[in-house]
Amino acid sequence: MITALGADRATSFDAIVRGECGIDTITLFDPSRLGVTFAGEVKNFDPTSVMDAKEVKKADRFIHLGLACAIEAMRDCGITNPEGELAERFGVAAASGIGGLPRIEENSLVCGEKGPKRISPFFIPSALVNMLGGFVGIAQGLKGPNLASVTACAAGTHAIGEGYKTIVLGGADLMLVISAEAAICEVGIGGFAAMRALSTRSDDPKHASRPFERDRDGFVMGEGSGALVLEEYEHAKKRGAKIYAEVIGIGESCDANHITTPAPEGEGAFRAMRAALQMADRNASGVKIGYINAHGTSTVYNDWYETLALKKIFDGKVAPVSSTKGAIGHCLGAAGGIEAVIAITAMERGILPPTINYANPDTEYNLDLDYIPNIALSISRE
Repeated sequence: MITALGADRATSFDAIVRGECGIDTITLFDPSRLGVTFAGEVKNFDPTSVMDAKEVKKADRFIHLGLACAIEAMRDCGITNPEGELAERFGVAAASGIGGLPRIEENSLVCGEKGPKRISPFFIPSALVNMLGGFVGIAQGLKGPNLASVTACAAGTHAIGEGYKTIVLGGADLMLVISAEAAICEVGIGGFAAMRALSTRSDDPKHASRPFERDRDGFVMGEGSGALVLEEYEHAKKRGAKIYAEVIGIGESCDANHITTPAPEGEGAFRAMRAALQMADRNASGVKIGYINAHGTSTVYNDWYETLALKKIFDGKVAPVSSTKGAIGHCLGAAGGIEAVIAITAMERGILPPTINYANPDTEYNLDLDYIPNIALSISRE
């Protein structure tokens, strides 16, 4: 993964566990015209580290970040330059909530100010969400199914599900699941600010994202990427792959309620979690939940309804819960991929990341779960 706290999985995870915060004043553009001037930026990222300099302009920043994660994941899985049947049975499940918003903004301005003939010929392929998987497939030589999920903040998690389904249905032996987002631009911040979805703590950005906490006032935009290699179990064993975790349950639902506000009492989230747990129990009976990496956006309704859904699904006996968005911001379509990597690394390391910036419990909305406030929690890996 690559986040506002690090350019790789280990650096990001270690900083999150230490309770650090990567949110600060925006440097990717001049935010002075906006009421919200901060975000969780990936700092000091050089796109020429993943692409030739002459190719960089052909891809938006979200693709650059995704390529960096793809390289890390492929190296970790021990497969480089796959050929023949291995390449043909190795696919990509990509995801982004918005895609190349900075390129859309840039070329819209060019069109309005200089006319349509001045639009870059690379504009469309640089901005499309599916081109994340396209660029990754080309760079890594992966010739299997190449899919794209564009489902807002659920996109990264949906991509894991799509990769799983592809393997189960026999369409591939391996799927590189890659989610990426880089929407920190004036129209991106301005758009979410117009919805009144963002925190306005410009005077204190490090403490602006405060999931489940009484004084939360909105989410903080983040950017980054997360990548996992999913592999059919027997195929992985045969080649001696290092296996971190197993996917045993997936649940999906639609609130059918409102375009932005969750269904009352987290009804949609409840049904998705119930489906995942039912599937998990069929695949491995007696499943016990030891940790929940929550969506935890730091908005009033999400944190309230998510807590209600968790209480309902677990009949009030909820395992420790934390949201890492206090540390890195809300990475939109990349959130599910990044947070899956965080959860898997937590299992591997035996330490649960904290919910930082947690100072005051929210008694008005009865947010009274164990949110692992401020300090990471060591656990047994068994």
